[in-house]
Amino acid sequence: MDLDCLIVTCDPSLLGHVQASLGTHGTSFHLRQDCASAIELASRRHLDGVVIDCDDVPGGASALSALRSAPANRQTLIVAVVNGLTSAEEALDLGADLTLSKPIQRSRLQSILDATVPKMEREHRRYFRYDVDLPVRFQNPLGQSFTAKMKNVSESGLAIKLVDPLRLKGVVTVEFELPSIEHRTFHAKADVVWSDSFVMGLRFLYIGKDHGIGLQAWLNSLEAQCHFREWAQRTC
Repeated sequence: MDLDCLIVTCDPSLLGHVQASLGTHGTSFHLRQDCASAIELASRRHLDGVVIDCDDVPGGASALSALRSAPANRQTLIVAVVNGLTSAEEALDLGADLTLSKPIQRSRLQSILDATVPKMEREHRRYFRYDVDLPVRFQNPLGQSFTAKMKNVSESGLAIKLVDPLRLKGVVTVEFELPSIEHRTFHAKADVVWSDSFVMGLRFLYIGKDHGIGLQAWLNSLEAQCHFREWAQRTC
């Protein structure tokens, strides 16, 4: 359950500093040296944190705004690194949470990342997808009902495998049975945020209080199972 972070830079010194500072927290890194591929990555997956080299990667400032606008990453912590072309104020206006100026001071970078890791960990827990295999029922805005298989689930949404290669858009109603001793059915409104021929990603828009409590209890049990498997692997 490592943190999942994106670094957008062509600067080996900055890359090394960030990897050294975040590596102690158990972090998986995605390195992109151009903005187009960074935006493409952010459009199809949630990231716990982003460090973007605004002035030394062509189009970096514009990419910062695009990264912040990605539906799955609107709450992701973004650190913007500036180098004379973009001011700290401009970077914050474009969507950065924090800014750093080059040349990078290792102690300053370390203090910022240490302070922001708890927020990234909270985001990670909110978006961490647990692999599951459950039947799901859902209904589109036209009132048509479909069935699917759940591929994974998190506090923020789920992915489903479609029985038929159907493409849906907009808001749908999701319903499935929560695995528990007592029979409990989960209901929510969700927005389709991405889809291909056989898999669809949905983000929860509205969950009633009782359904939210049931979902969280299930996710807590999945997290406990995940930690137990990790512990068992380490002790083997």
